[in-house]
Amino acid sequence: MAETQGRVTLWGIEVFLAAAEEGSISAAARRLGASPSAVSQQLAGLEGALGAVLLDRGARPMRMTPAGAMFRRHAQTILNAATEARAELAMADLSGLTTLRLGMIEDFDSDVTPRLLSAMAGELRGCRFLLETGASHRLLDLLDARALDIVVAADLGAETPDAGEWMEVHPLLAEPFVAVAPPGTGDLLDLPLIQYTARHHMGRQIAAHLARQNLRLAHRFELDSYHAIMAMVAAGAGWTILTPLAVLHADRFRDAVEVRPLPFAPLMRTISLSARAGVMRDMPGNMAGLLRPLLQAQVVDPVVARLPWLKDALRVV
Repeated sequence: MAETQGRVTLWGIEVFLAAAEEGSISAAARRLGASPSAVSQQLAGLEGALGAVLLDRGARPMRMTPAGAMFRRHAQTILNAATEARAELAMADLSGLTTLRLGMIEDFDSDVTPRLLSAMAGELRGCRFLLETGASHRLLDLLDARALDIVVAADLGAETPDAGEWMEVHPLLAEPFVAVAPPGTGDLLDLPLIQYTARHHMGRQIAAHLARQNLRLAHRFELDSYHAIMAMVAAGAGWTILTPLAVLHADRFRDAVEVRPLPFAPLMRTISLSARAGVMRDMPGNMAGLLRPLLQAQVVDPVVARLPWLKDALRVV
């Protein structure tokens, strides 16, 4: 009797898709949290099971062979079906969900994320939670690449023009931008602006708004750390434009700065929970339902108690 070929596994398919999208074994390994040797072994096993070479490892970046391009369409369908089945089973019996890959913006690190995970852990007792924190654009890229199941991040608007075709979105929080200045500052526009980095969506959103106001504000510093920006404002180096979440994130500086409305037209952003459309069934909506009261208690109520003028602008949606 002839020896049978190896078996095609979901893990092998996920490894193949990651390698095909990243263009290298090492990048796929970083994305999957695995070693390069484990990724190579899975690819070799999958190619052996299919009897075809899927990736040209000699190319830089690594690219799919014609067989790989053909298999990729089936691979994505298989993984989507597996994720949908996992979510559907979990809805019938929450203990059936074994892994949830969740992305959360850094703004929620200290208060919201730990409470959300605790609440979910109580219901999904057999589930392993894989948490990724970072900037909104990076988390949404990982969702698009199927490296995360659910993401809580700021809406990117025009930066994701095709998002409506593949993503379901559950709005959570409407948040205004605010001015943060040294106490007792007069006209903010007379001070240099300490700018949030334009490498992140929030920084680009702020820069675009300033351009719409025909403002060219002097700035020497462009930083990607809330704590560093708030520390410089507290030291009197200038003023900045952030959100209440950012100010809350760097709360130890709250007595050393003054939070005010913007000295020009208001600017808003929305924080939403997003998932691939039709894949996780009711789970994204259920999770959004858990998050809204948490955001009310941990973000809206304490900020509005301190800054009552934000009552109508900062709200759960």
